[in-house]
Amino acid sequence: MKLERKALAHYLNSEFGGTASGASWFLLGADMEELSVELNPDMEPFKNILGQSRVRDNGYEPQTTADPYYANPEDSIYEPIRDIAMERKTGDACKTQILEVIIEDTKATSHPAYIEDVIVKPTSYGGDTTGITIPFDIYFCGNRKKGTVKLEAGVPTFTEASATV
Repeated sequence: MKLERKALAHYLNSEFGGTASGASWFLLGADMEELSVELNPDMEPFKNILGQSRVRDNGYEPQTTADPYYANPEDSIYEPIRDIAMERKTGDACKTQILEVIIEDTKATSHPAYIEDVIVKPTSYGGDTTGITIPFDIYFCGNRKKGTVKLEAGVPTFTEASATV
């Protein structure tokens, strides 16, 4: 059985500049037909002095785009996104966390999840007659942690996995 797309949930902490503890999670995707995390692997092929082909694996530079995002003052994410765009904020003012949850078993009470620091940058604002849009890019910054999420009434609670020795 293949997982449906709705089995992968992406939440943003709408408390920008805060930490994941006490986060106010906003579920992305209400008006989107597609949302994918582009991993952007950073690979560097080269030839050594022996004429052998080698590859340096420099990791990943993941990012995603939330497009469209229709400006809705009732969304917890609206005000911070609006302020970043309209006030041209940079740096820590654009930092928050993303929570990614994989719901493999709808009957389970706990689901695999990952939390990571991100920077959110609106790419434009305006739109057409359907409404004001503020699409934004999400750049993953590292500090990724694995754990589990319990969903109660649609609200996620993240618990970090114990470190193994």
